[in-house]
Amino acid sequence: MSRSSKKPPYVAPDILKKISRQKSSESGSIRTWSRASEISPEMVGYTFAVHNGKIFIDVKVGEDMVGHRLGEFAPTRKFVRHGGKIQKEMEQKAQEAAKPEVKK
Repeated sequence: MSRSSKKPPYVAPDILKKISRQKSSESGSIRTWSRASEISPEMVGYTFAVHNGKIFIDVKVGEDMVGHRLGEFAPTRKFVRHGGKIQKEMEQKAQEAAKPEVKK
């Protein structure tokens, strides 16, 4: 469900304070737990360390990200591949076929 059109986009106030304190040329990232904050044009060029529940994931904000949420770029679940023993055997065969043969 989207936010009401009468309200402005939600940006956490602490993020705006940290942006004003830090210049974009500095290499450090801004740590935040606010995954619901919307990316505003002032954030372009900064690197945010967004918490995913376990670790902080670095997100470099670009112009095409404006309007999205910070949490969209820090996945909370790790994909574990499907399959099992058969899948492993298939991957090993594919790797062996891709290796260049060494001629003596």
